[in-house]
Amino acid sequence: MTAPERERPVVAVLYREALPPRLEEIEHLAEVRLAKADGLAEAMDGADVLYQWHSFSPALKENWDAASSLQWVHVSAAGVSQLLFNELIRSNIVYTNSRGVLSRAIAEFALGFVLDMAKDAHGSFLLQQQRRWQHRVTRKIQGQRALVVGTGSIGRETARLFRAVGMEVSGAGRTGRSRDGDFDVVCSSADLANVVQDFDYVVLAAPLTAATKGLVNAGVLSAMKPSARLINVGRGELVETDALTEALASGSIAGAALDVVYPEPLPEGHALWNMANVIITPHMSGDTEDYLDDLGKLFVDNLRLFIGGQPLQNVVDKSLGFVSVS
Repeated sequence: MTAPERERPVVAVLYREALPPRLEEIEHLAEVRLAKADGLAEAMDGADVLYQWHSFSPALKENWDAASSLQWVHVSAAGVSQLLFNELIRSNIVYTNSRGVLSRAIAEFALGFVLDMAKDAHGSFLLQQQRRWQHRVTRKIQGQRALVVGTGSIGRETARLFRAVGMEVSGAGRTGRSRDGDFDVVCSSADLANVVQDFDYVVLAAPLTAATKGLVNAGVLSAMKPSARLINVGRGELVETDALTEALASGSIAGAALDVVYPEPLPEGHALWNMANVIITPHMSGDTEDYLDDLGKLFVDNLRLFIGGQPLQNVVDKSLGFVSVS
């Protein structure tokens, strides 16, 4: 049996500058209190829901005492590990994120990185700037092997796209398994250093947790093939930056494409900026022209479920820091 429908809920909306899309739809369904960080405590007083449109604000933690009536918090981001804190984890508050909304776009970005590096798009651009007609040969991606670290929504979308262009794709996740609908095989992330030598591309799409922080360290990098490339569309702290910089400078690996880095942004004089075998983009892989509206739609859909007493989408396992899907 489902829970009974709720009366018109009170929704506190935390924003920084721009208001969230689909606000009129939210106001049709609920009493809405708009607040920036300095007014969140007042807005949460008696509120049932916190819609954290300002994704990475620490305001909930800073105003936790005012959250006594909250039943549900929704965050307009997929990675939420840095937003969780002990009081929230121990509470009965249902916590949802925006898993899946940006997955296809991020997967497309990862495939774009593969194509950029295989076809030397950067080299072609530099030659064009120099007005030089210099023929080269490039690598094909059909038959190349990729290891996607992170078997959640982003990792699976990435695997499907890679397989569609003829790549062989394995995964790495919390637990290894020999059968999976999207991956040839899934190994344990803890065993990464023992398997990366078999792959041409290692793609990071895992959430940042205590177990994944610094997952790609000097040992993993040294185990990769010298011709291999590292792609990170997950979180910057999945990689030990100093170890990556050294591996790239020494030729231990052939290159890297980084949409996320640590620290973010990189300091102005950091060596990675000037490396010819590195592509850096400013944490934008999921940000398509319509992504904000897509994020807004997810919250409205979830709000309808909340009012109707139905199970919510994207419930985060707060002890793990991500949505656990069996």
